[in-house]
Amino acid sequence: MANEKADALRITRRDEDYSRWYLDIVERAKLAEDSNVRGCMIIRPEGYAIWENMQLILDKMFKDTDHVNAYFPLFIPVSFFSKEAQHVSGFAKECAVVTHHRLKLDEDGQIGVDPDAELGEPLVVRPTSETIIWSAYRNWIQSYRDLPILLNQWANICRWEMRTKPFLRTTEFLWQEGHTAHATPEEAEVEAKQMLGVYKTFVEQYLSIPVFAGRKTENEKFPGAEHTYTIETMTQDRRAIQVGTSHNLGTTFSKAFDVTYLAADGTRQYPFATSWGITTRLIGSLIMVHSDDKGFICPPKIAPLQVIGVPIYRKEAEKEKVISCFQQIQKRFKELGAFSFKLDDRENLSPGFKFNDWELKGIPLRLEIGLRDMEKNNAVLVRRDTGEKIIIPQDELESRILELLNEIQDNLFKKAQEFQRQHTYTISTYEEFKNSIENKPGFYIAYFDGSPDDEEKIKEETKATSRCIPLEQEGTMGKCFYTGKSTNQQVIFARAY
Repeated sequence: MANEKADALRITRRDEDYSRWYLDIVERAKLAEDSNVRGCMIIRPEGYAIWENMQLILDKMFKDTDHVNAYFPLFIPVSFFSKEAQHVSGFAKECAVVTHHRLKLDEDGQIGVDPDAELGEPLVVRPTSETIIWSAYRNWIQSYRDLPILLNQWANICRWEMRTKPFLRTTEFLWQEGHTAHATPEEAEVEAKQMLGVYKTFVEQYLSIPVFAGRKTENEKFPGAEHTYTIETMTQDRRAIQVGTSHNLGTTFSKAFDVTYLAADGTRQYPFATSWGITTRLIGSLIMVHSDDKGFICPPKIAPLQVIGVPIYRKEAEKEKVISCFQQIQKRFKELGAFSFKLDDRENLSPGFKFNDWELKGIPLRLEIGLRDMEKNNAVLVRRDTGEKIIIPQDELESRILELLNEIQDNLFKKAQEFQRQHTYTISTYEEFKNSIENKPGFYIAYFDGSPDDEEKIKEETKATSRCIPLEQEGTMGKCFYTGKSTNQQVIFARAY
């Protein structure tokens, strides 16, 4: 029994098998598990609570920038996609299509599709909502007084992926998608960049994940977009992962759906669109950026549970005193309401098992109190990020816990930022890049002014893609590392998820 319990907490080391390490954390921290539908996951309460916190914080940030929420159908008529060919080409191979609306019990007692229940028009299960939203905007937008529309939707998405991994890439996932309409191209551009800034603030301040903010190259931008902006971060296996995008869609969708408005000067004009989104991939990013060989590490600002209390006792007589002490402390914490706390009073489990269990689940702080601590009116706090043990007087618990939660949040960001800095390189030639990226993966910054075809050749030869054109550029001239042409544009290349 003891061995079974220990095995439930054991995870693969990162340096042995990074992919297996990731999957072990997802499973054993009880964040998610596979479902009976290929490529789809069940998000367990521990994982969904993180997503709920993300929703709460981001939803407020959206509303603070004057956006409102709405909801649109899961099913989209195929004909809507035919109106914007460039857009649909990016999703055509990933679309799930509904063709019938009824099942039928056959003579053998088997359930199958009723051939007489074929739909008049097939329906696509939502891969993204631009088409159905802009078909609605055709009725909503008549005059310049109807603009801007600043709208967000919290929804699920279906993209039929061939290779899946929990949170990082699944057939169904959760996200939010903003869809806005503006009178001028300048307003749309401001909106797209503003929302990228919202994402950057959220990811860095709440998830403690440092990012590069930039614009995608023509080869990597969203289908149908004028510009795509992105925030990219580095995982501990030194690959890139895209954690948020914002798109300036120009008049692509307003023209496709014949959406026009009467301008103040009496002319009819096409409005300009943006869309922007983040997904449950952020939970996978948290794992891959912060976690260690003991398990998940969750930044305090996003953690559903910030402090876990573990009572230390050997005898039944000690138990009652220690639990009573914790209950009094718990009451104090609840009255303060400044952080979340739970007492682990599970029976027949050793303190050591509980320590390992909560470390695996990533709880930022552990509070330990035993009989000896009580005699000295002390308590022990243990940091998940560093393992440091801090002995403090019990009457200082509230203030010290708040300080430590802030310190952990800051330390996780600085640690990830330093790791990213150490594995970001500047290169000048393509040969140097090819020779380096195989044995020294990371972010490679190079002057680049190549074509989409050049990017495809780079991808074929190195398995690396352009991640973004950083918004912050040095402004100096250099030679494109691939073509040798003079340019002032620097681009980040990396292998990516």
